[in-house]
Amino acid sequence: MNTRELEALYTEFILPTVTRVPVCLVKGKGSRVWDLENREYVDFFPGWGVSGLGHCHPAVGYAVKHQLRKIVHISNNYLNLKQAELGREISKWGFPARCFFSNSGAEAVEAALKFARRYGQETGRFEIITVKRSFHGRTYAAMTATGQEKTHQGFDPLLPGIRYGEFNDLDSVKREVREKTIAVMVEPIQGEGGIHVASREFLQGLRSLCDEKDLLLILDEVQTGMGRTGKIFAYQHYGLEPDLVTLAKSLGNGVPIGALVVNRKIKKEVLTPGTHASTYGGNPLVCAAALAVFKTIRKEGLLQNAERLGAYLKERLLELKAKFSSIREVRGMGLMLGVELDRPGTPYVDRAREKGLLLNCTQEKVLRIMPAITISKKWLDRGLWTLGKVFEELG
Repeated sequence: MNTRELEALYTEFILPTVTRVPVCLVKGKGSRVWDLENREYVDFFPGWGVSGLGHCHPAVGYAVKHQLRKIVHISNNYLNLKQAELGREISKWGFPARCFFSNSGAEAVEAALKFARRYGQETGRFEIITVKRSFHGRTYAAMTATGQEKTHQGFDPLLPGIRYGEFNDLDSVKREVREKTIAVMVEPIQGEGGIHVASREFLQGLRSLCDEKDLLLILDEVQTGMGRTGKIFAYQHYGLEPDLVTLAKSLGNGVPIGALVVNRKIKKEVLTPGTHASTYGGNPLVCAAALAVFKTIRKEGLLQNAERLGAYLKERLLELKAKFSSIREVRGMGLMLGVELDRPGTPYVDRAREKGLLLNCTQEKVLRIMPAITISKKWLDRGLWTLGKVFEELG
């Protein structure tokens, strides 16, 4: 079967819920992938940021293979060795916590929103503040929490009780606080929103606001977590502890797992038996993969790699900005960077793909560059060289 024949199958049998690219990727290794016609690409956006350790990392593959031979899935009514070990590992890397495991980032956000509303039940508080340009998922509560009208279109009525402030504008969030407000949820870096980095003043101000008003501070780290910014969790750059954190994407390096991480300073038992659950969430297979991700990050010094190569990548992108007037701004942290253009970015993404480089464009004009944190300087340079050629052709 060739790519054109495969496209015909998609047209007939698959719902068109995403904008499809006429490329079928069939093999990956590190920061490279190959398509059905055996063409090679450097991947600067592996799996929408999911493959944080790159494609087919051997440590994750070994862990999954080993677990497949033992037991894949058990009911969450039974004790699960790998799940307990993963909860302990997440707590060791961050703050003392207890975890709930799901299958995706959106489900982790749903769990966080349910936690917040149940937490505020006794006092009659249920409203949650998020911010504009945010992205928290496609399920109903997560979609409502997403501060982008294009995500809401066609799905009214939305979940009541969600209010929106402005990102990096503490006063705008304060104005949205009401008697019935129970939580504030933000991303440390807005990914889908265009790689906008939270200021230290904004996040620390939110922590102070939540402490003052007895609100929960929820940080959505689905994209920023697992070393992407040079620290295991992005909030660690800001000198604060959130109450709840959501994780997914790189947590399993391609194996579907999400997590709600609840700070142990919350003494109240909120999600008790029967209030929330996930049939597949945190089964032995996905937890084994996530444990291998943590082990690999530590063993291979990947936080340092993300910090060092992230600084190098930003420097090189700023060199492109100095050369091409189409680039308005380069922003981001670690290996999570955005290049904002003064024109639509899709032609740049398409031309890069034709030349063997995979990128993403978000918010119409922002090239999103999030290579694996395992990437080497060699493959980073290869991709940057290609990107430079794209700008030479398109301006």
